[in-house]
Amino acid sequence: MRRKILRISCLGISLSYFLFAIFSPILSQDQETKQTNGKERTEAEKLELKKRISEYRPDAIVIRDRRSNLIGIASSASEGVVGSDQIKTRPIMRQGEVAELIPGVIVTQHSGGGKANQFFLRGFNLDHGTDLASNVDGMPVNSVSHAHGQGYTDLNFLIPELVEQMQYKKGVYYADQGDFASAGGFNISYFKSLTKGIANVEGGTLGYARTLIAKSHKVGPGELLYAFESSHNDGPWVISDNFRRVNGVTSYSVGDKQKGFSISLMGYKGSWHSTGQAPKRALRMGDSWLEPDSGLSRFESVDHNDGGWSNRASVNFEAHRLEKGYEAKTQFYGIYYDLRLFANFTYYLNDHERGDQHEQADRRTIAGSKSSYKDISEFWGIRMENTIGLQIRRDYIQNGLFHTEKRARLETVREDGIIQLSSGLYYENKIQWSKKFRTVLGVRGDYYKFNVDDWGTKERSNRNAGIYSPKGSIIIGPWFNTEFYLSGGYGFHSNDARGVVQKKDPADPLVQTRGGEIGLRTEPVHGWQSTFSVWQLDMNSELLFTGDNGTTEASRPSTRKGFEWANYYSCNSWLMIDADFATSRSRFRNDDPSGNYIPGSIRHTLASGITLRNPDGFFGSLRVRYFGNRSLIEDNSVRSPATTTVNFQFGRNFGEDLSIVFEVFNLLNAHVSDIDYYYASRLKNEPVGPNEGGYNDIHTHPAQPRSIRLSVRASL
Repeated sequence: MRRKILRISCLGISLSYFLFAIFSPILSQDQETKQTNGKERTEAEKLELKKRISEYRPDAIVIRDRRSNLIGIASSASEGVVGSDQIKTRPIMRQGEVAELIPGVIVTQHSGGGKANQFFLRGFNLDHGTDLASNVDGMPVNSVSHAHGQGYTDLNFLIPELVEQMQYKKGVYYADQGDFASAGGFNISYFKSLTKGIANVEGGTLGYARTLIAKSHKVGPGELLYAFESSHNDGPWVISDNFRRVNGVTSYSVGDKQKGFSISLMGYKGSWHSTGQAPKRALRMGDSWLEPDSGLSRFESVDHNDGGWSNRASVNFEAHRLEKGYEAKTQFYGIYYDLRLFANFTYYLNDHERGDQHEQADRRTIAGSKSSYKDISEFWGIRMENTIGLQIRRDYIQNGLFHTEKRARLETVREDGIIQLSSGLYYENKIQWSKKFRTVLGVRGDYYKFNVDDWGTKERSNRNAGIYSPKGSIIIGPWFNTEFYLSGGYGFHSNDARGVVQKKDPADPLVQTRGGEIGLRTEPVHGWQSTFSVWQLDMNSELLFTGDNGTTEASRPSTRKGFEWANYYSCNSWLMIDADFATSRSRFRNDDPSGNYIPGSIRHTLASGITLRNPDGFFGSLRVRYFGNRSLIEDNSVRSPATTTVNFQFGRNFGEDLSIVFEVFNLLNAHVSDIDYYYASRLKNEPVGPNEGGYNDIHTHPAQPRSIRLSVRASL
């Protein structure tokens, strides 16, 4: 199997370079004419880097995307930046797939278009975002103590065309990263102004339609930006998703990257029907207890009444000032979010007559702030940055779990009011000891307060907890455009407040994680950015998906280790190649007779592609994604098969203000799964299993078949 995975990964990388070899004769003349200029740009970049080190001004080099050289800037081999140009050239089927531009990240969906995506990274099945900290314009997206799982991350409100940058950091080595940032974290930044307005009209198969209007104007001393988006998608399902979403953004900003402020408003509303995962025995190729042709089709679910709706609104204010000797930032935000989710994971396991459908209700308001001050100075010829930051967040939550039938409430399982307060104070020190040696050392302290009001039992409970997390990196080089990193640190994730305060077997409030990595960042030839890292992460308690109620529960301690190799090659202005490969090994640390494999933990991933931009206006990209097989049960006796999908984009620019884009998702129409689980369930006509139980089976949600989209994009 290892040889097979290696062959596939090598095939993906070789495919990209083979395509490059085909086009290289066409480009050779263009490369020759620019060879001298390329050398001049390289020398200019080196001079600019030296200037930045001598003056220690963070704004001396503008980091735009993966083409930017982060040697001398990054504090680990596992951080980077994705820019708007890369997002434009990616076929993106769901809004959350923007996160797939982070090397090693896989984004899928297991039930309904409007539900939060499923994330995989560094050996984790992150469920809906646990242990992956996500932010949009600095505002947290992970939901603490959520009705559907800790760290629930709903990115359906994203507008990809407005994304200016996505900064990502993997591992526990960064002082400004707190809760949920064990596997990593990212922040998506929106544009504050647009050079030209955007008007998109899109349509496609499977009932897909989308419109977008976005524009900015000079108003007074600042820029007013507004955007409105509306979309609809049915999907391939027997009962269509009927996923409808309305989205809007308004922002007003004054100043520039060095000094200024902005205030933004966002609003989102979505509703959908869900086709959830189905047990393989219920499909038409199922077991003999089914009558002929009485099973489900591939795109059908057991319960035809699942679905939900969600709403989100936010206000965000930020101000910043960057001078030669210091940098100051402050941010205040407020968020409203609610969700109603109807799902049935076990069908008729617990209630043989009415079924096991449940409603998960979550309504919350979030208020928070982030502030930091960075002092840039020099002592005894040693240049230094000292940063201190404070992050505060308060969630007021009302959530509940209800037994339902056809979305009608039958009984209340539990209903709670939760107030959760968190504060994090961090300090980070960066020292450039010499031209070839620098250090980044930091420490972070977090304090949490959990208050839970159980509306069923009328009991009130509270608990406080704190945790300290030292972090740091040693950076050596560069030599021959290669820099080496040794990084390590502690991180954590919080647990659901209801489990934290329960009297019997309470969960740990804050679960510590420990990790380290050795890595390098290199530019072997001009335009080829490559990073390699070998890492390990230990966790005191694993959060796992449970099929009974579709949420996450704390489990045993675990250890993950692996390596990542990420490559981005921009040989000139119209040919880009990327190839990212990751592999990992995940195990529980405490031996158990049931086995030590972690269910759902991913082993191998590969994402590779080629992007072309012809000077005559044609452009396109071809991408392949390999999602490796994974164990579904602790003894590794049941595994999910690997999946490989290919997406394609082709378009043409007509002048500077009009383009037509043609996209094909799942180009080869692969019959593969988006997600697989293994747990017990019972179908309505199925005999009751042993001990009044159900039957263990693989529950699968298929990837969407080949679909086509056509869009017309105009500038306003």
